Amino acid sequence: MTAGSRGDVAPFTGLGHGLVRAGYEVTLVTHGCFADLVAGSGVGFHALPVDPRAELESGRGRRLHRSSTGAGKILRLAELARSLAGRLAGDMITAARSSDVLLVSGSLGPLGHCVAEVLGLPSMGVHLQPLAPTREFTPPVAGVRSWGPAVNRAAGYGVNLAVERVFARTVRDLRGQFGLPRLGPAAARRARERSAWPVHHGFSPLVVPRPRDWRKGLDVRGYWWPYDGADARLPPALADFLDAGPAPVYVGLGSATVPDPGRLSGEIVRALRSAGLRGVIQRGWGELRATGDDMFTVGEVPHSVLFPRMAAVVHHAGAGTTAAGLRAGVPAVPVPVQFDEGFWAARLVALGVAPGSLSLRGLRAERLAPALVRATTDPSFRRAAGGLADRLRAEDGVTPVAGALARLGHRGRP
Repeated sequence: MTAGSRGDVAPFTGLGHGLVRAGYEVTLVTHGCFADLVAGSGVGFHALPVDPRAELESGRGRRLHRSSTGAGKILRLAELARSLAGRLAGDMITAARSSDVLLVSGSLGPLGHCVAEVLGLPSMGVHLQPLAPTREFTPPVAGVRSWGPAVNRAAGYGVNLAVERVFARTVRDLRGQFGLPRLGPAAARRARERSAWPVHHGFSPLVVPRPRDWRKGLDVRGYWWPYDGADARLPPALADFLDAGPAPVYVGLGSATVPDPGRLSGEIVRALRSAGLRGVIQRGWGELRATGDDMFTVGEVPHSVLFPRMAAVVHHAGAGTTAAGLRAGVPAVPVPVQFDEGFWAARLVALGVAPGSLSLRGLRAERLAPALVRATTDPSFRRAAGGLADRLRAEDGVTPVAGALARLGHRGRP
């Protein structure tokens, strides 16, 4: 069960497909607009009633653009999520009734755990970000600057409690409806932690090492790569464009929306041309676009087949796109927009695969062009990216999840 944007869903198609191959019957429970992502994977699908893009483009969603700080964006997102929780709960209950085990993403953690509890089902977390408190870094949604060990850990507890509060009313109502004690947010989180609720993380310890102060049961083994199918191909027109000249630079902001797509698109094109580079511009939810013989605008294209042919990738540093760029072994120029993206952008810089991070607010060609030149001409970035990619591909993030299911008493068919 997961909710959010495409990046909050796609990795679970790969995890689900891997579990299907291990003999499990798997259903992905998420927004209906992502049903096509499981086509051919063997994973079933159950649609949730909320359209995330429609919500972001609504009056409430557009208010996120009017928040100038990360904290402001988080508060507005929490308000939006709180208003949707009740709509999600009923369909989650319906999907769970025919299940043996629930795997719950970080975006639905407290609500998914409650659904499992009221139905008497075993469950575990499957998180794409390191959400548990730690002294080693600040919570990913809070920024990238360390406030010191004690404050880092305290901030982690604060963010976790804030997430519990988003779902608090719906959780209390569900527990009461099924005859369980109505726990408050803090009590619900303490109960989950006392039980050492297992959580598996869909990223590599080479990218974010497992914090030394995490409790037992929090596992970090490797990425869950999205399922793209054995026959994933580039559209013919895009393949022709790539073949017609030197490797271009990919620019995309995924599911991020922007207040002025035309201005931003113009700055991106001007930066690419100033750097002497061709560009592949992904339209995304921000509706970026470019014209000219040296530019190609695309819709949804599997990153697994596109990124390896790029000279570099410029992206919003969402968890999924960050992973795709690392897997491809190409340099990056992260332009984080909000939430955990600053955290992943900082990891790219620390790993030596990116020359630096740029802010989307007020992004100008004069800042982007030099970063593009460095990323594509300094061989150290490609060496670091290629070496890390080789090690990432050798990891297996699915088998530990299958092993955890077996420990819960649920084994796949031979």
